[in-house]
Amino acid sequence: MDQKKAFKSGFVAIVGRPNVGKSTLMNRLVGEKIAITSNKPQTTRNRISGIYTGDDMQAIFVDTPGIFKPHSDLDNYMDKASFGSLKDVDLVMFMVEAAPAGKGDEYIADLVKKAKVPALLVINKVDEVHPDKLLPIIDSYRKLGDFKEFLPVSATEGIGIPDLLDSLYKYLPEGPQYYSSDEITDRPEYFIVAELIREQILHLTGQEVPHATAVAVERMNQRVNGKLQIEATIYVERDGQKGIIIGKGGSMLKKIGINSRKAIESLLGEKVNLRLWVKVQHNWRSDPSFLKMIGYDKKEL
Repeated sequence: MDQKKAFKSGFVAIVGRPNVGKSTLMNRLVGEKIAITSNKPQTTRNRISGIYTGDDMQAIFVDTPGIFKPHSDLDNYMDKASFGSLKDVDLVMFMVEAAPAGKGDEYIADLVKKAKVPALLVINKVDEVHPDKLLPIIDSYRKLGDFKEFLPVSATEGIGIPDLLDSLYKYLPEGPQYYSSDEITDRPEYFIVAELIREQILHLTGQEVPHATAVAVERMNQRVNGKLQIEATIYVERDGQKGIIIGKGGSMLKKIGINSRKAIESLLGEKVNLRLWVKVQHNWRSDPSFLKMIGYDKKEL
């Protein structure tokens, strides 16, 4: 007779340089889109927890902002969010691209060492390299730290995910189920909704505008004719950026609104009426009280 496997649970930090695919991996693991993705760096600004629940394991993933050198209060917040996520975790997944280790990776590897918990090296985007190149890449990371396992994956294609889950089970401690089986994130819905709107801005506008943009959901609790009413404000730093977000004759704002509404309806599973406003908040990224108002609060760290 098979002995029942012990139930394991714990908190897993996903760390790495900007744009290595941390949010894509977390969305893949929890089976639902809870973290926004784009090909622009520093897409993730907060620590976002995704929850994977299997028959014998619950892993709470902490998706962190990519670690880089800070230039503003918002950057400092993002960096602290990354470092803070290494406290109080049971396991660290250091995520890298399928390329030899660079200076930025050395810096993060040192932080991972200081966490003093088991660490897995997850090599993403392996679908983009020849298998022969994988061994030298792994060797370049062996020198940086004592990684329990080296796991090649493709977060977009789903390659290597079963092996990754097996490794998580192996290194997580025995423990209780912290969240019910149908919960996939510990973030409130309005936070995810604001992030989905910001994702569309990232996809649809030029390089400079997205990082000067913040989204705050003002209202999301009323239904009219069976549709959930959502009101949100898009904040930018300059008048010129406001013009870009609104677009000629309101065309860009309309596009952002339509795409966001579809993503929100898909997430919430109900019809939505979305109303967006655009406001200028000069230098908001360096204004601690404004950052706190829109949810980037240092007290969380």
